[in-house]
Amino acid sequence: MTDTTVPYVTADQMREVDRLAVDEFGITLFQMMENAGRALARLARGRSLAGDARGKRVLVLAGPGGNGGGGLVCARNLHNWGADVRVLVTAPPERMGDVPRHQLRLLDAIGVPTAVATDAAQLPEADLIVDALIGYSLRGAPSGATAALVRAANQHRAPILALDVPTGVDATTGEVAGDAVRADATLTLALPKTGLRTAAAEEYVGELYLADISIPAELYARPSLGLDVGPLFASDDIIKLD
Repeated sequence: MTDTTVPYVTADQMREVDRLAVDEFGITLFQMMENAGRALARLARGRSLAGDARGKRVLVLAGPGGNGGGGLVCARNLHNWGADVRVLVTAPPERMGDVPRHQLRLLDAIGVPTAVATDAAQLPEADLIVDALIGYSLRGAPSGATAALVRAANQHRAPILALDVPTGVDATTGEVAGDAVRADATLTLALPKTGLRTAAAEEYVGELYLADISIPAELYARPSLGLDVGPLFASDDIIKLD
């Protein structure tokens, strides 16, 4: 699908999308996170794991917020599909949001290995790395364990699939202030972010895909957004953007 047929939004506009979804349409964060994470797992399996997750080693890097929660949902689905999944999180459960903390409990219940990363992160061998550290909520350069994971992922031999926005890339401007993930592909959510199509972000985004997380067109048309969004996902719930 060409970029001209898909509206791009800033980080502030995406925050308004999330607010409207929860406050006015009754779509829960849990629902959106489940949709995002399952879409990410589908793209990982189809694009990065040759269509079969069985026995493939997947390392999921997850932050404490909604982006990390989507990564944890991805981890659960890939585990269910037979992948050998390991998870590194940048915060202990007590410092996570309610919804990602719930997702972490689900992983613990099914025996997916999880660990809290340190500032001296060393990554195991993997066939795929999933970047779910920071999404459009990035403020400033990544630091601490997050920055260490970004550097380690970039030095790893495995391809990287980023969720929503590669960690370290400003969702609105595409600018990079410090360390940033150099993804082979990025799955952005609901609508693509303006920063993803800038020259500054080009070397970090890789192939760009868009996933349906069940945001209705009527929401985008609300006065605070004023966007005319048609049935983008009429043929598939994941589309590749040119």
